Amino acid sequence: MQLSVYEIFYSIQGESTYAGLPCVFVRLSGCNLRCSYCDTRYAYDEGRILTIEEIIRRVASYQCPLVEITGGEPLLQKDTPKLVQRLLEYKYTVLIETNGSLDINRVDHRCVRIMDIKCPSSGEHHRNDFANLRRLTATDEVKLVIGGREDYEFAKQILLQLRSLRRSKIPVHFSPVFGKQNYQELAQWILEDHLNVRLHLQLQKIIWGADAKGV
Repeated sequence: MQLSVYEIFYSIQGESTYAGLPCVFVRLSGCNLRCSYCDTRYAYDEGRILTIEEIIRRVASYQCPLVEITGGEPLLQKDTPKLVQRLLEYKYTVLIETNGSLDINRVDHRCVRIMDIKCPSSGEHHRNDFANLRRLTATDEVKLVIGGREDYEFAKQILLQLRSLRRSKIPVHFSPVFGKQNYQELAQWILEDHLNVRLHLQLQKIIWGADAKGV
């Protein structure tokens, strides 16, 4: 069993309820979407083939209990669920960030599945697999990247869908497109509408800058 890996690195988790914690990131190669604001285009194609045991040894070298599998889109690779399972067997807390276009039930429910639902400005919102909303469990999280008022209104409709499916207690993050959507404006919209969501800023970009890799 092996995976195409772009990079493995140790950094500060910046995009979930785990934000601020030290974390080992396993960035897998390849993505099936081409979002307008994508900040990891470099992981679309390039990658090094590693076995799952090689990945786990690299992860273990950082002596950190929190691991995030990201991309690209991790679920494109058939052995990603096995990597998640093996990390869980080693007692890691495992997060996976997925773009919401593929069935998240391929991944062990003990893993925290951070699902990114695409809004209109991404150019890929027609690729959302809305059946995933029913697949969410209490340990999962939802992220919506907001690039303007149209995205914000779209995101509010997602909140209504989550409520209708009795998933309203799942953490939901509204994340402004870096360098495009004003933080204060998005915060004001959230306050005006009394939304029970988290304004989520990409902590790693605030610390190291928008163009840094491996941080």
